[in-house]
Amino acid sequence: MSLRIIVVLAVLTGVAGSPGVTIRPEADSANMTAHPNSVPEVLEATEIFGQEVPVEEEAEEDVMATGELNPNHYPARRAAKVVQHYLNTRYGSPFRLFGLHNVHSGNAEDVADSGRKYQLEISVQEIISNTTEKCSAEVLFPREQQRSPQVQALCEELLKINTKAQEEALFLKYKMNQSLLSAQNLPDSYGHIEPDNKPLWHLGIVASSFVMLNESTENTLYNMAQVANITQLATESEQLKFDCHTLLHEMVSQEIVHWKLLFTWSPPEGVKVLQMEQLPHCHDCEKPPNTN
Repeated sequence: MSLRIIVVLAVLTGVAGSPGVTIRPEADSANMTAHPNSVPEVLEATEIFGQEVPVEEEAEEDVMATGELNPNHYPARRAAKVVQHYLNTRYGSPFRLFGLHNVHSGNAEDVADSGRKYQLEISVQEIISNTTEKCSAEVLFPREQQRSPQVQALCEELLKINTKAQEEALFLKYKMNQSLLSAQNLPDSYGHIEPDNKPLWHLGIVASSFVMLNESTENTLYNMAQVANITQLATESEQLKFDCHTLLHEMVSQEIVHWKLLFTWSPPEGVKVLQMEQLPHCHDCEKPPNTN
């Protein structure tokens, strides 16, 4: 009997974690070993990516519920998270990143043969300037699983943030470097990123948003975990080109998914993903120790 109690307490401790630290699989800080394919235990920076509701609440509301949704439960939050990925793919840059701050209200309805539509009122945060705006959004999950969600979002004030001068200066710096850039483990096992590597980390987030938007369904919840490595490639075009290995965390399945991305970036054109390839699951990767 005493052994059973100990086991139960151990499980509860693992779920709840320390009251001072939010443990989550999404991303600005990650616990990783140096191995690029190791499985991370990631600490959430809630001010960057928004605070997720506990997994236990999933059972309280059917994923396929219609009508008014509880904004604190996963059906509304999954749809809202897709809006974050959409905004990053459309407007993200090394100096402009969007994160879900809060969900205020949500409504879901079946739309004939098209799919299921979510109407949302959410707060979106532009991370770098620490600016938050309440936005209206619509997300349609097509019935065809192979198609990505269709998103519309109205966040006028956030899109007025002007980062043109910063982007042009960084582009010129990268373009004129004597050697091609390369970085690994962003962030490292202590959650640290060197200041010079933060633009690369931000570019990795934006590029990964293309994958997360494309792969999202009503039954998934993707978050950024880590840029395992990113390398600048030689190019004669007016776009900078990067090869990137990124780690994403799918919170529902609790799987760490590895993706290889080839993308370009320039201030006028933004981030454009040329190729994306899901890498095989690494069964033999060493899991880093719990450093919480």
